Amino acid sequence: MKVYTKKGDKGETSLIGGTRVPKHHTRIEAYGTVDELNSYIGLVRDQEVDKHTAETLIEIQDRLFTIGSSLASDPEKSKMKIPDLKDDDIALLEKEMDKMNEELPEMRSFVLPGGHQAVSFCHIARCVCRRAERISTQLSEDSFVDERVLKYLNRLSDYLFVLSRLLTKQLNATETPWKPRM
Repeated sequence: MKVYTKKGDKGETSLIGGTRVPKHHTRIEAYGTVDELNSYIGLVRDQEVDKHTAETLIEIQDRLFTIGSSLASDPEKSKMKIPDLKDDDIALLEKEMDKMNEELPEMRSFVLPGGHQAVSFCHIARCVCRRAERISTQLSEDSFVDERVLKYLNRLSDYLFVLSRLLTKQLNATETPWKPRM
């Protein structure tokens, strides 16, 4: 099977269901940003993370493919069975955050991204996740988007922030609080 089809050479692509849309369509932006997020999470997973975190990140990457499938489908025309996002997927992120927070000191201020490369990658992934959430909420104003997709992306950005703090601790990096000038 060839990777290229030449069908997109004029700036359009097909959704699952056959609908052709411009490559700049909000639906394409949404699942393209989820794909970008998935790549950044792979980059986080390639850092110095423990086995449990790596396994959780693989699970998250799998869910992001599920979300991408959902966003790539024309909700009015697609008859194809695609994987489902479950409430348990959202609950897993919450459980993981609760477990990580047990090991972390209380946050007393915003923190500046950085301190270690792995921490910085988490922050980049968090920012891309927030962008995916913004685009998906924009899409939901005009077209069906499963509400679990929006919830999952919201929780995932929180998870990535908490993971950045945990990695800061585990890697003996410095967490730099933001001190606003007054």
